[in-house]
Amino acid sequence: MRFLHTSDWHLGRTLEGRSRQAEQEEFIEEICRLADEEKIDAVLLAGDVFDAFNPPAAAEQLFYDGLDRLSGGGKRAVIVIAGNHDSPDRLSASSPLAARQGIVLLGLPEDSPHIMLSSDNSRAGVLAGGPSWLELAAPGCDHTAVILALPYPSESRLKELLHDTLDDEAGAQRAYTSKIGRLFAELAQNYRTDTVNLAISHIYARGGLTSDSERPIFLIGGANSVLPEDLPPGAQYAALGHLHRPQAVKGGSVPCRYSGSPLAHSFSEAGQAKSVVVADILPGRPAELKEIHLSGGCPLVRWRAGQGLDQVYRWLEEGRDPRAWIDLEVSVGSPLSLQEVHQLRRACGRFIDIRAIYPDLKPEGAIHSRAGLPVDQLFAMFYQRKYGVSPDDQVVSLFMDILGGRDEERPEIEGGDSL
Repeated sequence: MRFLHTSDWHLGRTLEGRSRQAEQEEFIEEICRLADEEKIDAVLLAGDVFDAFNPPAAAEQLFYDGLDRLSGGGKRAVIVIAGNHDSPDRLSASSPLAARQGIVLLGLPEDSPHIMLSSDNSRAGVLAGGPSWLELAAPGCDHTAVILALPYPSESRLKELLHDTLDDEAGAQRAYTSKIGRLFAELAQNYRTDTVNLAISHIYARGGLTSDSERPIFLIGGANSVLPEDLPPGAQYAALGHLHRPQAVKGGSVPCRYSGSPLAHSFSEAGQAKSVVVADILPGRPAELKEIHLSGGCPLVRWRAGQGLDQVYRWLEEGRDPRAWIDLEVSVGSPLSLQEVHQLRRACGRFIDIRAIYPDLKPEGAIHSRAGLPVDQLFAMFYQRKYGVSPDDQVVSLFMDILGGRDEERPEIEGGDSL
Protein backbone atom coordinates (compact mmCIF):
# COMPACT_ATOMS: atom_id res chain seq x y z
CA MET A 1 0.00 0.00 0.00
CA ARG A 2 1.26 3.44 -0.91
CA PHE A 3 0.76 6.41 1.43
CA LEU A 4 1.30 10.17 1.16
CA HIS A 5 2.06 11.86 4.49
CA THR A 6 1.39 15.58 4.93
CA SER A 7 0.50 17.83 7.86
CA ASP A 8 0.19 21.35 9.26
CA TRP A 9 -1.71 22.97 6.42
CA HIS A 10 -2.81 25.83 8.74
CA LEU A 11 -5.52 26.94 6.33
CA GLY A 12 -6.67 30.48 7.06
CA ARG A 13 -3.30 31.58 8.42
CA THR A 14 -1.96 34.97 7.36
CA LEU A 15 1.54 36.43 7.43
CA GLU A 16 1.50 39.67 9.41
CA GLY A 17 -1.93 40.43 7.95
CA ARG A 18 -1.11 39.33 4.39
CA SER A 19 -3.49 36.72 2.98
CA ARG A 20 -1.93 33.41 1.93
CA GLN A 21 -5.11 31.96 0.46
CA ALA A 22 -3.64 31.79 -3.05
CA GLU A 23 -0.52 30.00 -1.76
CA GLN A 24 -2.67 27.53 0.18
CA GLU A 25 -4.69 26.80 -2.95
CA GLU A 26 -1.40 26.30 -4.79
CA PHE A 27 0.05 23.70 -2.42
CA ILE A 28 -3.23 21.76 -2.23
CA GLU A 29 -3.25 21.68 -6.03
CA GLU A 30 0.31 20.33 -5.95
CA ILE A 31 -0.47 17.67 -3.34
CA CYS A 32 -3.50 16.50 -5.34
CA ARG A 33 -1.33 16.24 -8.44
CA LEU A 34 1.37 14.30 -6.58
CA ALA A 35 -1.24 11.90 -5.20
CA ASP A 36 -2.29 11.08 -8.77
CA GLU A 37 1.23 10.90 -10.18
CA GLU A 38 2.53 8.72 -7.34
CA LYS A 39 -0.54 6.44 -7.47
CA ILE A 40 -1.23 6.99 -3.78
CA ASP A 41 -3.68 4.61 -2.06
CA ALA A 42 -4.16 6.67 1.11
CA VAL A 43 -3.35 10.22 2.20
CA LEU A 44 -2.41 10.82 5.85
CA LEU A 45 -3.03 14.39 7.09
CA ALA A 46 -1.45 14.57 10.56
CA GLY A 47 -3.25 17.50 12.14
CA ASP A 48 -3.40 21.30 12.19
CA VAL A 49 -5.61 21.41 9.14
CA PHE A 50 -6.70 24.91 10.16
CA ASP A 51 -4.86 27.68 11.98
CA ALA A 52 -7.69 28.45 14.40
CA PHE A 53 -10.62 26.76 16.13
CA ASN A 54 -12.98 28.98 14.14
CA PRO A 55 -11.43 29.21 10.66
CA PRO A 56 -12.74 31.57 7.98
CA ALA A 57 -15.30 30.18 5.55
CA ALA A 58 -12.83 30.36 2.65
CA ALA A 59 -10.42 28.09 4.55
CA GLU A 60 -13.13 25.51 5.24
CA GLN A 61 -14.23 25.59 1.62
CA LEU A 62 -10.65 25.04 0.48
CA PHE A 63 -10.25 22.09 2.88
CA TYR A 64 -13.40 20.30 1.73
CA ASP A 65 -12.61 20.93 -1.93
CA GLY A 66 -9.15 19.47 -1.31
CA LEU A 67 -10.59 16.39 0.42
CA ASP A 68 -13.00 15.82 -2.43
CA ARG A 69 -10.21 15.98 -5.00
CA LEU A 70 -7.85 13.78 -2.98
CA SER A 71 -10.44 11.07 -2.40
CA GLY A 72 -11.52 10.94 -6.05
CA GLY A 73 -15.00 9.87 -5.10
CA GLY A 74 -13.75 7.17 -2.76
CA LYS A 75 -11.06 5.72 -5.00
CA ARG A 76 -8.39 6.91 -2.55
CA ALA A 77 -8.58 6.91 1.25
CA VAL A 78 -7.90 10.09 3.21
CA ILE A 79 -7.22 9.95 6.97
CA VAL A 80 -7.36 13.28 8.83
CA ILE A 81 -6.76 13.85 12.55
CA ALA A 82 -7.10 17.03 14.61
CA GLY A 83 -4.05 18.96 15.77
CA ASN A 84 -3.70 21.44 18.61
CA HIS A 85 -4.91 24.29 16.35
CA ASP A 86 -8.06 22.45 15.25
CA SER A 87 -11.47 22.31 16.87
CA PRO A 88 -11.93 18.54 17.23
CA ASP A 89 -15.73 18.72 17.11
CA ARG A 90 -15.73 21.02 14.10
CA LEU A 91 -13.27 18.83 12.22
CA SER A 92 -15.20 15.61 12.79
CA ALA A 93 -18.71 17.05 12.38
CA SER A 94 -18.99 15.94 8.76
CA SER A 95 -17.44 12.49 9.30
CA PRO A 96 -20.66 10.54 8.52
CA LEU A 97 -20.83 12.14 5.07
CA ALA A 98 -17.07 12.03 4.55
CA ALA A 99 -16.98 8.28 5.27
CA ARG A 100 -19.02 7.65 2.12
CA GLN A 101 -16.10 9.02 0.13
CA GLY A 102 -13.43 6.97 1.92
CA ILE A 103 -12.51 9.92 4.17
CA VAL A 104 -11.90 9.43 7.91
CA LEU A 105 -12.07 12.52 10.16
CA LEU A 106 -11.05 12.03 13.80
CA GLY A 107 -11.15 14.93 16.28
CA LEU A 108 -10.59 13.38 19.71
CA PRO A 109 -8.61 10.38 20.98
CA GLU A 110 -11.87 8.64 21.92
CA ASP A 111 -13.37 9.07 18.43
CA SER A 112 -14.02 5.94 16.36
CA PRO A 113 -14.23 5.87 12.56
CA HIS A 114 -17.43 5.10 10.73
CA ILE A 115 -17.41 1.57 9.33
CA MET A 116 -17.96 1.85 5.60
CA LEU A 117 -17.57 -1.24 3.41
CA SER A 118 -17.35 -1.52 -0.36
CA SER A 119 -18.99 -4.64 -1.75
CA ASP A 120 -16.71 -4.86 -4.79
CA ASN A 121 -13.55 -3.24 -3.36
CA SER A 122 -13.90 -0.37 -5.85
CA ARG A 123 -13.89 2.26 -3.08
CA ALA A 124 -11.76 2.84 -0.04
CA GLY A 125 -13.46 1.77 3.17
CA VAL A 126 -13.03 1.10 6.88
CA LEU A 127 -13.44 -2.59 7.70
CA ALA A 128 -13.11 -2.30 11.47
CA GLY A 129 -12.08 0.21 14.09
CA GLY A 130 -12.39 1.72 17.51
CA PRO A 131 -11.18 4.79 19.41
CA SER A 132 -8.08 6.08 17.56
CA TRP A 133 -7.60 3.08 15.27
CA LEU A 134 -9.00 1.62 12.06
CA GLU A 135 -8.45 -1.12 9.51
CA LEU A 136 -8.40 0.34 6.03
CA ALA A 137 -9.07 -1.30 2.69
CA ALA A 138 -7.97 0.45 -0.51
CA PRO A 139 -9.02 -0.35 -4.09
CA GLY A 140 -6.57 -2.62 -5.91
CA CYS A 141 -4.68 -3.67 -2.75
CA ASP A 142 -4.72 -7.34 -1.77
CA HIS A 143 -3.91 -6.49 1.85
CA THR A 144 -5.32 -4.02 4.36
CA ALA A 145 -3.70 -1.49 6.71
CA VAL A 146 -4.17 -1.15 10.45
CA ILE A 147 -3.67 2.52 11.29
CA LEU A 148 -3.36 3.93 14.78
CA ALA A 149 -4.81 7.43 14.29
CA LEU A 150 -4.33 9.45 17.49
CA PRO A 151 -5.49 13.10 17.34
CA TYR A 152 -3.68 15.68 19.46
CA PRO A 153 -3.60 14.05 22.91
CA SER A 154 -3.64 16.82 25.51
CA GLU A 155 -4.32 15.77 29.08
CA SER A 156 -7.84 17.21 28.84
CA ARG A 157 -8.55 15.46 25.55
CA LEU A 158 -7.30 12.22 27.07
CA LYS A 159 -9.61 12.95 30.01
CA GLU A 160 -6.79 12.09 32.38
CA LEU A 161 -5.06 14.99 34.15
CA LEU A 162 -1.64 14.62 35.72
CA HIS A 163 -3.05 15.56 39.14
CA ASP A 164 -0.51 13.58 41.14
CA THR A 165 2.61 14.96 39.49
CA LEU A 166 1.82 18.53 38.42
CA ASP A 167 4.19 19.98 41.03
CA ASP A 168 7.06 17.95 39.66
CA GLU A 169 8.06 18.79 36.07
CA ALA A 170 10.14 15.64 35.66
CA GLY A 171 7.31 13.57 37.13
CA ALA A 172 4.76 15.25 34.84
CA GLN A 173 6.92 14.47 31.82
CA ARG A 174 7.31 10.84 32.81
CA ALA A 175 3.59 10.52 33.52
CA TYR A 176 2.55 12.03 30.19
CA THR A 177 4.91 10.10 27.92
CA SER A 178 4.18 6.92 29.92
CA LYS A 179 0.46 7.43 29.35
CA ILE A 180 0.98 7.93 25.60
CA GLY A 181 3.29 4.91 25.53
CA ARG A 182 0.70 2.72 27.26
CA LEU A 183 -2.02 3.99 24.94
CA PHE A 184 0.06 3.26 21.83
CA ALA A 185 0.95 -0.18 23.20
CA GLU A 186 -2.74 -0.98 23.76
CA LEU A 187 -3.70 0.28 20.30
CA ALA A 188 -0.82 -1.67 18.73
CA GLN A 189 -2.50 -4.91 19.81
CA ASN A 190 -4.68 -4.42 16.73
CA TYR A 191 -1.63 -4.88 14.46
CA ARG A 192 -1.41 -8.17 12.59
CA THR A 193 1.30 -9.91 10.62
CA ASP A 194 -0.84 -9.92 7.45
CA THR A 195 -1.53 -6.15 7.50
CA VAL A 196 0.41 -2.98 6.88
CA ASN A 197 0.89 -1.45 10.32
CA LEU A 198 1.40 2.27 10.80
CA ALA A 199 0.50 5.20 13.03
CA ILE A 200 -0.44 8.85 12.60
CA SER A 201 -0.50 11.40 15.42
CA HIS A 202 -0.08 15.08 16.26
CA ILE A 203 2.49 15.14 19.06
CA TYR A 204 5.85 16.61 19.96
CA ALA A 205 8.48 13.85 19.95
CA ARG A 206 11.34 14.86 22.24
CA GLY A 207 14.41 15.96 20.29
CA GLY A 208 12.55 17.36 17.28
CA LEU A 209 13.75 20.67 15.82
CA THR A 210 11.21 23.43 16.30
CA SER A 211 10.69 26.85 14.68
CA ASP A 212 9.07 30.10 15.80
CA SER A 213 5.82 29.40 13.96
CA GLU A 214 4.66 26.42 16.04
CA ARG A 215 2.30 27.04 18.91
CA PRO A 216 3.83 24.97 21.73
CA ILE A 217 1.83 21.87 22.70
CA PHE A 218 4.23 21.07 25.50
CA LEU A 219 4.42 22.74 28.86
CA ILE A 220 7.53 24.35 30.30
CA GLY A 221 9.88 21.50 31.06
CA GLY A 222 8.47 19.36 28.24
CA ALA A 223 5.51 17.95 30.19
CA ASN A 224 3.55 17.35 26.98
CA SER A 225 6.35 15.83 24.94
CA VAL A 226 6.67 12.15 24.05
CA LEU A 227 9.86 10.14 24.19
CA PRO A 228 10.70 8.46 20.85
CA GLU A 229 10.86 5.06 22.54
CA ASP A 230 7.17 5.42 23.48
CA LEU A 231 6.02 5.53 19.86
CA PRO A 232 3.83 2.59 18.75
CA PRO A 233 5.69 -0.74 18.98
CA GLY A 234 5.47 -2.75 15.80
CA ALA A 235 4.62 0.19 13.53
CA GLN A 236 6.32 0.06 10.15
CA TYR A 237 6.02 3.84 9.89
CA ALA A 238 4.81 6.64 12.20
CA ALA A 239 3.57 9.80 10.46
CA LEU A 240 3.65 12.82 12.77
CA GLY A 241 2.39 16.37 12.66
CA HIS A 242 3.11 19.56 14.63
CA LEU A 243 6.72 20.47 13.76
CA HIS A 244 6.98 22.57 10.61
CA ARG A 245 10.49 21.49 9.63
CA PRO A 246 10.58 18.19 7.67
CA GLN A 247 12.67 15.78 9.72
CA ALA A 248 13.16 12.24 10.94
CA VAL A 249 12.69 11.42 14.60
CA LYS A 250 15.76 9.84 16.13
CA GLY A 251 16.07 7.58 19.14
CA GLY A 252 13.10 5.30 18.65
CA SER A 253 12.73 1.78 17.28
CA VAL A 254 10.02 2.87 14.82
CA PRO A 255 10.73 4.67 11.50
CA CYS A 256 9.15 8.05 12.13
CA ARG A 257 9.02 11.42 10.37
CA TYR A 258 7.48 14.85 10.52
CA SER A 259 6.42 15.79 7.01
CA GLY A 260 6.54 19.47 7.98
CA SER A 261 4.23 22.24 6.81
CA PRO A 262 3.72 22.87 3.06
CA LEU A 263 4.37 26.60 3.58
CA ALA A 264 6.93 28.47 5.66
CA HIS A 265 4.99 30.25 8.40
CA SER A 266 7.75 32.37 9.97
CA PHE A 267 11.13 33.73 8.97
CA SER A 268 12.76 31.19 11.28
CA GLU A 269 11.89 28.77 8.45
CA ALA A 270 13.60 30.88 5.77
CA GLY A 271 15.53 28.66 3.40
CA GLN A 272 13.80 25.44 4.44
CA ALA A 273 12.67 23.10 1.66
CA LYS A 274 9.05 22.01 2.18
CA SER A 275 8.00 18.47 1.34
CA VAL A 276 5.68 15.51 1.71
CA VAL A 277 6.62 11.89 2.39
CA VAL A 278 5.61 8.94 0.23
CA ALA A 279 5.74 5.59 2.05
CA ASP A 280 5.57 2.22 0.27
CA ILE A 281 4.68 -0.46 2.82
CA LEU A 282 4.01 -4.19 2.48
CA PRO A 283 3.03 -6.47 5.37
CA GLY A 284 6.07 -7.67 7.30
CA ARG A 285 8.58 -5.55 5.37
CA PRO A 286 10.39 -2.30 6.17
CA ALA A 287 8.75 0.83 4.81
CA GLU A 288 10.35 2.44 1.79
CA LEU A 289 10.27 6.21 2.29
CA LYS A 290 10.70 8.97 -0.27
CA GLU A 291 10.70 12.71 0.41
CA ILE A 292 9.21 14.83 -2.37
CA HIS A 293 9.91 18.56 -2.27
CA LEU A 294 7.08 20.99 -2.89
CA SER A 295 7.36 23.99 -5.18
CA GLY A 296 4.08 25.75 -4.35
CA GLY A 297 3.79 28.86 -2.23
CA CYS A 298 6.06 31.85 -1.78
CA PRO A 299 9.37 31.44 0.03
CA LEU A 300 10.30 33.55 3.04
CA VAL A 301 13.68 35.25 2.72
CA ARG A 302 15.80 37.68 4.70
CA TRP A 303 17.49 40.63 3.03
CA ARG A 304 20.45 42.20 4.83
CA ALA A 305 21.27 45.41 2.97
CA GLY A 306 24.61 46.42 4.44
CA GLN A 307 25.08 49.14 1.79
CA GLY A 308 21.90 51.00 2.62
CA LEU A 309 18.75 51.94 0.72
CA ASP A 310 20.52 52.15 -2.64
CA GLN A 311 21.33 48.46 -2.36
CA VAL A 312 17.69 47.62 -1.60
CA TYR A 313 16.44 49.48 -4.67
CA ARG A 314 19.15 47.88 -6.79
CA TRP A 315 18.00 44.43 -5.70
CA LEU A 316 14.43 45.36 -6.57
CA GLU A 317 15.48 46.55 -10.02
CA GLU A 318 17.35 43.28 -10.54
CA GLY A 319 14.19 41.33 -9.71
CA ARG A 320 15.71 39.55 -6.74
CA ASP A 321 13.41 36.97 -5.07
CA PRO A 322 10.41 37.97 -7.19
CA ARG A 323 7.85 35.71 -5.41
CA ALA A 324 9.19 35.87 -1.86
CA TRP A 325 7.93 37.49 1.29
CA ILE A 326 10.84 39.57 2.58
CA ASP A 327 12.19 40.44 6.01
CA LEU A 328 14.36 43.52 5.38
CA GLU A 329 17.21 44.80 7.53
CA VAL A 330 18.91 47.88 6.08
CA SER A 331 22.01 49.68 7.32
CA VAL A 332 21.57 53.45 7.50
CA GLY A 333 23.31 56.39 9.09
CA SER A 334 20.17 57.98 10.54
CA PRO A 335 16.64 56.84 11.37
CA LEU A 336 14.35 56.08 8.44
CA SER A 337 11.58 58.60 8.03
CA LEU A 338 7.99 57.46 7.61
CA GLN A 339 8.16 58.74 4.03
CA GLU A 340 11.16 56.50 3.31
CA VAL A 341 9.37 53.49 4.79
CA HIS A 342 6.23 54.22 2.75
CA GLN A 343 8.35 54.59 -0.36
CA LEU A 344 9.93 51.17 0.25
CA ARG A 345 6.53 49.56 0.69
CA ARG A 346 5.20 51.21 -2.47
CA ALA A 347 8.23 49.93 -4.37
CA CYS A 348 7.63 46.37 -3.11
CA GLY A 349 4.49 45.11 -1.41
CA ARG A 350 6.27 41.95 -0.29
CA PHE A 351 8.19 43.53 2.58
CA ILE A 352 6.84 42.07 5.83
CA ASP A 353 9.16 43.83 8.26
CA ILE A 354 11.56 46.72 7.67
CA ARG A 355 14.23 47.35 10.30
CA ALA A 356 16.94 49.98 10.31
CA ILE A 357 20.33 49.28 11.90
CA TYR A 358 23.12 51.75 12.53
CA PRO A 359 26.55 50.17 12.02
CA ASP A 360 28.38 53.48 12.48
CA LEU A 361 26.93 54.04 15.93
CA LYS A 362 29.70 53.32 18.41
CA PRO A 363 28.69 51.31 21.47
CA GLU A 364 30.05 53.94 23.84
CA GLY A 365 27.90 56.54 22.12
CA ALA A 366 24.79 54.51 22.71
CA ILE A 367 25.44 53.97 26.41
CA HIS A 368 24.87 57.15 28.33
CA SER A 369 22.69 58.42 31.09
CA ARG A 370 19.25 59.57 30.00
CA ALA A 371 18.48 61.23 33.33
CA GLY A 372 16.88 64.61 32.88
CA LEU A 373 15.72 64.09 29.28
CA PRO A 374 12.17 65.22 28.49
CA VAL A 375 9.55 62.46 28.31
CA ASP A 376 8.71 63.20 24.68
CA GLN A 377 12.37 62.79 23.72
CA LEU A 378 12.62 59.51 25.64
CA PHE A 379 9.47 58.29 23.89
CA ALA A 380 10.87 59.25 20.47
CA MET A 381 14.06 57.31 21.23
CA PHE A 382 12.08 54.25 22.29
CA TYR A 383 9.78 54.46 19.25
CA GLN A 384 12.69 54.74 16.86
CA ARG A 385 14.45 51.76 18.43
CA LYS A 386 11.26 49.67 18.37
CA TYR A 387 10.04 50.47 14.85
CA GLY A 388 13.13 51.70 13.04
CA VAL A 389 11.61 55.12 12.23
CA SER A 390 11.16 58.35 14.13
CA PRO A 391 7.61 59.12 15.30
CA ASP A 392 5.87 62.11 13.75
CA ASP A 393 4.62 65.00 15.85
CA GLN A 394 1.07 63.67 15.94
CA VAL A 395 2.17 60.34 17.49
CA VAL A 396 4.31 62.12 20.09
CA SER A 397 1.45 64.49 20.91
CA LEU A 398 -0.96 61.59 21.32
CA PHE A 399 1.47 59.84 23.66
CA MET A 400 1.81 62.95 25.77
CA ASP A 401 -1.97 63.38 25.92
CA ILE A 402 -2.32 59.82 27.15
CA LEU A 403 0.45 60.36 29.67
CA GLY A 404 -1.24 63.52 30.88
CA GLY A 405 1.63 65.83 29.96
CA ARG A 406 1.33 69.36 28.58
CA ASP A 407 3.46 71.02 25.93
CA GLU A 408 4.31 73.83 28.35
CA GLU A 409 5.22 71.59 31.28
CA ARG A 410 6.46 68.24 30.04
CA PRO A 411 8.03 66.38 32.97
CA GLU A 412 11.58 65.12 32.96
CA ILE A 413 12.64 61.61 33.95
CA GLU A 414 15.36 61.10 36.47
CA GLY A 415 17.46 57.98 36.39
CA GLY A 416 16.05 56.89 33.01
CA ASP A 417 18.99 54.69 32.08
CA SER A 418 16.84 51.59 31.63
CA LEU A 419 15.01 52.77 28.51
